[in-house]
Amino acid sequence: MSGRGKQELLSVNKAKSKSRSRRANLTFPVGRIHRLLRKGKYSGRIGAGAPVYLAAVLEYLAAEVLELAGNAARDNKKLRIIPRHLQLAIRNDEEFNKLLSSVTIADGGVLPNIQAILLPKKTDKQ
Repeated sequence: MSGRGKQELLSVNKAKSKSRSRRANLTFPVGRIHRLLRKGKYSGRIGAGAPVYLAAVLEYLAAEVLELAGNAARDNKKLRIIPRHLQLAIRNDEEFNKLLSSVTIADGGVLPNIQAILLPKKTDKQ
């Protein structure tokens, strides 16, 4: 006998541990966000629901930006999202533009904008 029978029985009875991200059905890491909140000295105490809520909000914002950037990439007939597509998606959306107004995206470029006075005048052909 190797004496491993008891350990096998204990492991069968013990439930598989589930991460907090898995319990909340989230992709973003709840445990890491909780650790960063504690480490950042934002408050002396961090509630159990705060990192879950913050992870859900961050995941929603990331999904929203990726959807808009994917649309911008598809409009440019590209399959891969590049920083230019992120820039176009964020700057063309009013709320994201306000939220990220002070953010500079590397290799994002600028929005195409030609002032009306610089455009050629239309002539009426009779």
